[in-house]
Amino acid sequence: MRKKANKSNCLSGGETMQKKALVIIDIQNDITKHYKDVIGTINKAVDWAVNNRVHVVYIRHENLSSGTRTFKPNTHGAALAPDLKIVSKNIFTKSKGNALTSEEFTDFICKNEIGDFYIAGADAVACVKSTCYNLRKADYGVTVLSDCITSYDKRKIVEMLHYYESKGSNIICLEDLLK
Repeated sequence: MRKKANKSNCLSGGETMQKKALVIIDIQNDITKHYKDVIGTINKAVDWAVNNRVHVVYIRHENLSSGTRTFKPNTHGAALAPDLKIVSKNIFTKSKGNALTSEEFTDFICKNEIGDFYIAGADAVACVKSTCYNLRKADYGVTVLSDCITSYDKRKIVEMLHYYESKGSNIICLEDLLK
């Protein structure tokens, strides 16, 4: 059985250097509602990451169950959105809400000794929520970029920001990161 990614079993003994990653979750063609509101800010976050030598990671969702019609494997809907700035080949696929369920992503975390994550993407009440919760549970540093997340129900975003914070995530807007 494979070990779950967490800081204690990924970082080699005693090292204090923590690399960082900007993780963009589920900005795909089937995210039709509200992603256009944050795509410009997400792309600016990508520029910040590139300029600051922070890994940029893209997480794609694929629905494997037969009763679903969105995010189906090998469809246009499952592809990353065309207006999302792609600057790396760090594109990982998950079939559950939590990005850490992607073995390729957890292998990437361990290989690159990443300890801190900046989170952007969708959906704030589902995959972003689950990923933030599980990253914190595994003792990683998590910063949610509040103006780089969206939801099908935008009324829930403020509630979700409070939830992320209650679980130990930092909440900042991109402009504060750029300062």
